This record gives sequence, C-alpha cells and structure tokens, in this order.
Amino acid sequence: MSKPLSRLVLRWIVCSLGLWIAAGLLGSSISYDGTAAIVIGGLVLAIVNIVIKPIIVILSLPAILVTLGLFMIVINGLMVFLVSKLYTALHITNLWAAIFAGMVIGLVNYLVSTILEDKHERI
Repeated sequence: MSKPLSRLVLRWIVCSLGLWIAAGLLGSSISYDGTAAIVIGGLVLAIVNIVIKPIIVILSLPAILVTLGLFMIVINGLMVFLVSKLYTALHITNLWAAIFAGMVIGLVNYLVSTILEDKHERI
C-alpha cells in the first residue's frame, strides 16, 4: 500500500473511532444511522481535514496566533459540524457538541500517533 493511501486509511480509522467515542460520550447530541454512518462520516471527515482544513487554518492564522493555538479547537469543531451538514446520516445538534467531538477526535488522534511512534521506534 502506498504511503499517502495508508495515511488516508489511518486518518479514516482514527476519525471514525473518534466519532464513535464522541457519540457515546455525548449521547443525544450526536446521532447516526447505524455503524455505516460512523464509518462513512469518518471518511468524509478525513477528506475534509485533508482538503478544507488547511485552507481554513491559513485564513484564520491571526486568530490562532492571538489565542496561542486555542482557536484550533474551534476549527476542529467547525470541520466536524461541516461533515454533519454534508453527510446527513450523521447529525450533530449544535456547534458545542461538534467542538467537543473535535476535541475527542484530536485526543484519539494523539493517542494513536503516540502508540504508532513508540511501536515504530522499538522495531
């Protein structure tokens, strides 16, 4: 498997896992139509994070610098909220739920990256 494709698949898995955990934690704020909706929502989120998020980060760079990076939490939430609008099988009730889901996805991403880096260093 090529490196860009394997990175996309890893992002897809991490985004899907993060959405599933966030849906479990938030209960009625995040609803979805079955497991397939979480998996497809994770794919859409991975693609949005690859294509749209870098543009939004560059455009909001002054706000990110002023808040010392805390505005990235809002950007992550906006990306999750955008996915819920693009893919209607995944429904997020408000922006606060999307921001929390973005924080959970970021935490899952951090944990998976740390585990994979530690595993790679041992080999």
